[in-house]
Amino acid sequence: MRRFLKSLSNLRQARQIARSAQRSVGRTNAEANTPIRRSAIDRLALRSIYSWRASPQAQHALSARRNALTRNMGVNANVVSRTVISPHHQVSFDNKKVYIPWDEGVTSSYHNVWLRDSCQCASCFHPITKQRLVDTFTIPTSVHPESAEALDAALKITWQNDGHESFYPWDWLHLHSYQPVLEKDLSFRKVLWSCDEVQNNPPVVEFSSVMSSDAGVAEWTSKIKLYGFCFVDGVPVNPDDTEKLINRISFPRQTHYGGFWDFTSDLAANDTAYTDLALGLHTDGTYFTEPPGLQILHLLHHNGSGGESVLADGFKAARILREEAPEHYKTLSRIRIPAHSAGNEDVCIRPASASPILNHDEATGELIQVRWNNDDRSTMDRWEGGDPDVEVIRFYEAIRKWHEIVTRRETEYWFKLRPGRALIFDNWRVMHGRSTFDGERRLCGAYISMDDFESRMRLTNLGREAVLKYI
Repeated sequence: MRRFLKSLSNLRQARQIARSAQRSVGRTNAEANTPIRRSAIDRLALRSIYSWRASPQAQHALSARRNALTRNMGVNANVVSRTVISPHHQVSFDNKKVYIPWDEGVTSSYHNVWLRDSCQCASCFHPITKQRLVDTFTIPTSVHPESAEALDAALKITWQNDGHESFYPWDWLHLHSYQPVLEKDLSFRKVLWSCDEVQNNPPVVEFSSVMSSDAGVAEWTSKIKLYGFCFVDGVPVNPDDTEKLINRISFPRQTHYGGFWDFTSDLAANDTAYTDLALGLHTDGTYFTEPPGLQILHLLHHNGSGGESVLADGFKAARILREEAPEHYKTLSRIRIPAHSAGNEDVCIRPASASPILNHDEATGELIQVRWNNDDRSTMDRWEGGDPDVEVIRFYEAIRKWHEIVTRRETEYWFKLRPGRALIFDNWRVMHGRSTFDGERRLCGAYISMDDFESRMRLTNLGREAVLKYI
């Protein structure tokens, strides 16, 4: 049934393109004078459902690349296969769009103004800085091709208004097709975990591997992306080498705590992290407009007892909440929570806009960030968009359920930090905390921006050429 419905959708889309083509008065292609028969369109649409297959060699190569990424680096990337235009149909255009028929049986249409603005030549797109050079605002709204030629590796368009020649690689056009969308954006697999799944076999890399090559960084960053955290073994027990380790991803993010920290429980900063008190599961920086992306911690010395650390996969907890109490999931995805950092006399930090606990990509609906720190939650006296008699009760019921899930035995992964083993974790996903302790306990560490981490992770795992295809 799904296949049948998909075929109907393709038929409708193909017929719509055909009708648009027949109505166009500016087609310069020879096909413009030839009626497009409905039966031919039906065959084209049905071919895309039932007939098209990549060649066995192409399927094998693509599968091998995906399997290697998944097996070695935990990356589930949409690796772009070689794209081929149809040998049975011609590239065509009219006063509004250019039409490209692909060998897989689908035709993509691109608006002329979009193509001209997206020209990939060196005079329109800087080959080194990868920035747009073309003046978007001088492009005529009626811009259209004088000619469109299918070359072996690219589409060549000569524009009628100024004679400019643009070249668009076929794989670039296929990747950025938007009518219809043919390929997903670059994505990476995540393993959502509970305590039993990581306690005896947590993700670990070696300091020597990370420091000696970008392949080591690729393994490290891919494990962080996959699991939300990773240990690094064999780290020399001193701040200098720990900071060098951090710099293998990026320079530390500066905050009111500084950049790289070397601290004990002396309240050098007026925050409970600088005490010997227990810390419940939380994410850092809920009071920042953009919370820190990653946090790295390395225990240098502890001569007392206690101080066990705990991690919990916030994405796994969110999935459980959605399954067990979907109304509470909606509440925590909607109600915005103010936060603050105001312990020091010269600091009172609040985000530009309050955010909910569960934050989603507006385009895909995917959960991308957990922001949860009950200790840093400010007074909630604004309940926009709802009746406070209802919203207040809903909110407290929802966070009570959330707390119950994240503190379950199977959710919490307890362990002891030790000198020589650094911990790094995704602060947008994994919550952390610790038990109370006594004695002298010294740690060092830093924050890393999420954007800097994502850049390093993608480039070391996929290579610059593959990553740049998506911009």
